[in-house]
Amino acid sequence: MKTYLEKHFGKLWLALVFLFLYLPLFFMILFSFNSTRQDARFTGFSLRWYEALTRDTKIVEGFWLSLKVATITGLLSAVLATFAAFVLVRYRRFLGRTIFSGMVNAPLVMPEVVIGLSLLLLMVGAQNFFGWPQRGMLTIIFGHTLLGMAYGMVVIQSRLLEMDRSIEEAAMDLGARPHQVFFLVTLPNIFQAILAAFLLAFTLSFDDVVISEFLSGPGVNTLPQVIFGYARRGINPTIYAAATLLIVAVTIVIVGYSIWVARQTRRRAREIAAATRAELTALNRS
Repeated sequence: MKTYLEKHFGKLWLALVFLFLYLPLFFMILFSFNSTRQDARFTGFSLRWYEALTRDTKIVEGFWLSLKVATITGLLSAVLATFAAFVLVRYRRFLGRTIFSGMVNAPLVMPEVVIGLSLLLLMVGAQNFFGWPQRGMLTIIFGHTLLGMAYGMVVIQSRLLEMDRSIEEAAMDLGARPHQVFFLVTLPNIFQAILAAFLLAFTLSFDDVVISEFLSGPGVNTLPQVIFGYARRGINPTIYAAATLLIVAVTIVIVGYSIWVARQTRRRAREIAAATRAELTALNRS
């Protein structure tokens, strides 16, 4: 007969893993409400660090810069990842396919330090030769898009591989041209994957420090860079408050996306069930 520990070992192990991952976040959120700068003990509840956060121009400017960079990066990554995944899935043989696939997937396995350094050399060389681009928001977007596109392509590629191609073939049999099939049939069926790729690229961009450090210019600092700079100079509970707000924002986005996906899945299941019933009714009548 199994003991209690043997029966529930998996659950206990999973609970310990989650505790290891999320307990530091809980303490950080707790100490963002601390009334003093001490990080060794909680001395009382206070919102003073959230008030200080609104007066810190570096954090506020870094937040808006990160938001703009992450939004543009998410959009560019989703678009480029969609086309890259479509090419790799739908066109099995073309000249340079192996090289193209390797280049698209390279950022997944390459250290960010190497990516940031190589992009820095490229941007400096381009600036010296062409006079453009200046290091700043645009160069950060370029670097983040390179990374976000690679991760987004994996998500979209997996959805394309499991997609039923018979609906595309049916659309072409009915007279639709290839570009019409892509925009009217393929895109609606992979939209959830595209949205997931956008959110993934957005999160990676908003959170990135390494590539941003290499590609940012004077006076251009994203929020993670500002937080990292504060953390190196010592304890500042203001960064606890900023990190807590980021956690809350990301949690809201993830929960909202999960609810939307669940509703879309239930709606699609109801539509399939209704179509099946209508088809069975038509067959019975005939």
